[in-house]
Amino acid sequence: MKTFKRHLTALAVSAALMPTAAVQAGEVEVLHWWAAGGEARAAAALKEMMEEQGHTWKDFAVAGGGGEAAMTVLKTRAVSGNPPAAAQIKGLDIREWAELGFLTNLDSVADAENWDQLIPPMISDVMKYEGEYVAVPVNVHRVNWLWVNPEVMKDAGVEVPTTLDEFFEVADKLKAEGYIPLAHGGQPWQDATVFDAVALAELGPEDYRKAFVEHDMDVINSDKMEEVFAQFAKVMSYVDDDAAGRDWNTATGMVIRGEAAMQIMGDWAKGEFTAAGLTPGEDYLCAPAPGTAGQFTFNVDSFAMFSLTEDEDIKAQKDLARTILEPEFQTLFNQNKGSIPVRTDMDMGEFDICAQASMETFKASADDGGLVPSFSHGLATTSYIQGQIFDVVTNFVNSSNPDPVKTTDQLAAAIQSAM
Repeated sequence: MKTFKRHLTALAVSAALMPTAAVQAGEVEVLHWWAAGGEARAAAALKEMMEEQGHTWKDFAVAGGGGEAAMTVLKTRAVSGNPPAAAQIKGLDIREWAELGFLTNLDSVADAENWDQLIPPMISDVMKYEGEYVAVPVNVHRVNWLWVNPEVMKDAGVEVPTTLDEFFEVADKLKAEGYIPLAHGGQPWQDATVFDAVALAELGPEDYRKAFVEHDMDVINSDKMEEVFAQFAKVMSYVDDDAAGRDWNTATGMVIRGEAAMQIMGDWAKGEFTAAGLTPGEDYLCAPAPGTAGQFTFNVDSFAMFSLTEDEDIKAQKDLARTILEPEFQTLFNQNKGSIPVRTDMDMGEFDICAQASMETFKASADDGGLVPSFSHGLATTSYIQGQIFDVVTNFVNSSNPDPVKTTDQLAAAIQSAM
């Protein structure tokens, strides 16, 4: 938090003399990083719905699957007095922006639309600051998915793995047949996504929460965490040598084309399969990441609403917040994005089998304790602590001689120093 404030303060000094841009009446400017196929279509659907209401949509897309570049741009815009109407911000970062006074109160919309009755408390709490809505959730993503090309698996004579041990056996056979076992992009957030899945498999939901939500040093600096890093190193050994810098959707394309057999990635990857005209359960398979059956690592896309001054822009902003949670958009958006609706009253009959399975696990895991917030996607901790974890994971991946014991000590030190 201190680092976040210092960054914004420094930007404010440099931006103090910058003129603010005039905003057209009824305009809603939306910052997001949905630049890939399924994600781009989802954003386009929201744009169309806003324009049908007579508002002007100004698209402010900043490419980059993890949103790091978008946040850098947002900080500059905000401190210069020219924020967008809405920005894609996740997790505890929402509260940081609210605490700094940038966000507006959405309770008038929330009360009129009964958001508290439609949104699960574990998610609505993240959207609030001091009990007031300042952001609106768009969807729920399951992060711990394994995406599979069934033809490749059939050709290699293997089945979809359900445990890490099975994954290693299957990967060896795939490699022997000339396939890349695991499609992956060597970017920090993608490395952390795979680490996230391995950590859940090895630690289980309770110790996962202790490590990445509560920052319990007894779990972080333990034999269990050493085993997490050891298993993670083994999983990453099945990634091809050209993975460095590869975008996540490019890796998904490798599975689609049959160059690779599997990918560990959130269900936004499903949008790429949909864009390619493929049918789930036939042309591609979705399964829990090895060792995580019945568990659900969640990521929630959300839009934080920034304080505006013009009445027409404020109206457009409130209409945007309302539209995001209407059933029509929840269905259209999530079918394109690959996620599931954040509303609990939605009929899933129009959704594909992967989404139906996701909703079923989401509800069941919420009851039995298997539901955990994804640290790799900013739902479990602040962006600063998340960044410290990313650094440790990335250095481990890039090491010529990865040492699980040494890295566990480094992880504990990094988190402790960031708290």
